[in-house]
Order: sequence, then C-alpha cells, then structure tokens
Amino acid sequence: MGSLGLAVPLLAGWLAAIAAGPGIPPLPEPITNNAVARVQVGEDTYLTSFLGLGPGKTWRDTSVAAYRLRLGDPAWQRMRDVPGPGGRLAATAVGIGSEVIIIGGYTVAADGAEVSVNLVHRFDPERDEYRPAAPMPVAVDDAVSFVYRDRFVYLVSGWHDDHNVDLVQVYDADTDRWFQATPFPGEPVFGHAGGAAGGMAVICDGVGVRQNPDGGRRFVAVPACYLGAIDPGDPARIDWRKIPHHGGPATYRMAATGSERLGMVVFAGGSGNPYNYDGIGYDGLASSPSDRIFGHRPGSGAWVELGQLPWPSMDHRGLLELGERFLIVGGMGPGQAVAEGVTVFTPGEPVVEKKRRLNRPAQSTESDR
Repeated sequence: MGSLGLAVPLLAGWLAAIAAGPGIPPLPEPITNNAVARVQVGEDTYLTSFLGLGPGKTWRDTSVAAYRLRLGDPAWQRMRDVPGPGGRLAATAVGIGSEVIIIGGYTVAADGAEVSVNLVHRFDPERDEYRPAAPMPVAVDDAVSFVYRDRFVYLVSGWHDDHNVDLVQVYDADTDRWFQATPFPGEPVFGHAGGAAGGMAVICDGVGVRQNPDGGRRFVAVPACYLGAIDPGDPARIDWRKIPHHGGPATYRMAATGSERLGMVVFAGGSGNPYNYDGIGYDGLASSPSDRIFGHRPGSGAWVELGQLPWPSMDHRGLLELGERFLIVGGMGPGQAVAEGVTVFTPGEPVVEKKRRLNRPAQSTESDR
C-alpha cells in the first residue's frame, strides 16, 4: 500500500498502453469484471461488453452498461442497458449464432448484501435488442462458461448466494431449455477459469470456502485443474478427471477461452491473491495482477508456456479470440487501476511443453465474500 506513489507513473503508462491496443479502440469508460463475447452477424464481427464495475470500485459503481464494437469502426457504441435488477458483477456472456447470451451475475446492496441473479438474456448486437430467455435453474455467479457445438452453454461450478455449488448447468440455445450435466468433481469454487476445445473442457483453480471452529469462514485458493470430455452422443454426460496442475500458484479470475484453432485452452493474467470485488484481498492486502500466459492441450495432456502479457492484468470474465490474436477487454491492472483499454496479445511460440504436478500449497484467507 505504501508503494502506491512509486506506482503512479507505471499505472499511467499501463493505462495509456492498453488504450492503444493495435486496431482495437478503448472502451468509452473504465470497466472491470465485465462479461465479454465475440459474435459474427453476417459479414460483421462484433465485440461486446456487459455489466461490471467502474473505477470507484464500490457497490455504487456496479454497472448496467452494454457496449459493442463492430470491427472496423473507430469507437465502441453504448447500447441499451442490460435488463435486470441493476448493476451486476461476475456475469458471463457467450456468442452463439448471431446472438450474445448474457447469464447471471450478482448484485451488491449498500449494506454489502450480495444476491446471485438467475436472469438470462439474448442480445442482438446489430439491432440492439434484448429478449428474455429461460432463467437458470440455480442462480450462479463467478462460474466458468463455454460453448459446445454452437448450441450448448455450459456453466461450471460457481457461487450461489452464500456458498459454492458443484453443478454443471447447461443451456440449450436451440430449445431455450436448461438441463443438468455430470457435476464438477473437484471442490466447488468461484473465480475459477477455463474453456473447451475439441469437446474437452479444462477448468483450473478458483476459491473454496472453509468453516472455522468459531463458526466463521475463510476463503482458500484451490490449486487444482480438471479435464472434462463431453460425450458426443449425450451432452449431459461429462467424463471428468483431475489433471496435473499448471505449475504456478492458484490464480483467481484469469482470462481464459478454448481455441479450436490452437487445439488448446488459453489462460492469461489473474491474481494469486483472491480478493473482494474492489481488488483488496480477503487477507486485507492489495492484490497484484499476473502477466503470465499459458495453455493446455487437452488432446496431449500438455501444459504450454505462452509468454507474458505486455502488462499485468486481473479480474476477468472472459478472453476473446480474434484470428491469431487474443483480447482482454477492460480489467484491473497494477494498483487495482480499472482499465478502459483492450489488451491485445498473440501467444508466443511454445518454449517449454511438459506435464506439471501440483507444487504449491493452497493460500488461506479469512473474511466474508
């Protein structure tokens, strides 16, 4: 905390750098913890951002804002606000067909009360129109989402009001119905990250909950990764198994996505110190972002180091793939600075590719969520 004065010039450079991401203009305002998706509508490619948290980082700064960028346009456009009870954090968004599906999140009240939201909306980025979809059977936030066969949206684990769940809830975009898939076999977590490639999901890390003898609870970083193979004949069946860890510390709120092009699930950024939405750790210490990029090839079981981000970043709800580039839209940088820019990177050529085993103890922190 005492080094903030030294960090100010670095923050200014970081904010300016991400605002100047190659070919991608910055957002109209700083935002973090926003749900992001890419979608193709005819010949047009749209990048979208929904909800999240503004630079004040208090409950008053939770956002209802929606933005879209049609590639080739000089600036993002503000769209109609996301319908619902107000600003939300930890929602998720995915592109299916020509629509973006926006799912869940949680609200924060003045007294600190947090409520998970089961709302689902389908957004047409060309017409700037929302239509309601079937709500989640169990409201979750801070879950991992991925798409299978351009039809099924999987939500893995996550937080429900006051506890984590092991559910894998699946939304069928063709029928507007939900069903339950094989539960997540690991400790239920929130703030984990992952994606799917070739019908195989990779899910890593996150935060679990422990009960204290005095009745209180503490939050624990969980260094664990799981591979889930979806049954091609039955999307409700997933063959889960634990795999060797990626080798770094358990990392919270990484940006991640599955890349069919690379045959890999790519992870970037995040923080080794789990935190509340304001970027302050549950241990009372300011959390610092990571610049690490790595990936997992589900077919070979190999972890791949993919270089470093041009600047550290954390607090993400997705990673967008665009050709050979990957995009992080918004987020938090050093000093918990909320960004308006877009971090653009191309994963480096793999230098080290090997299986790694768990080698870091879980970090234990104590507080309310």
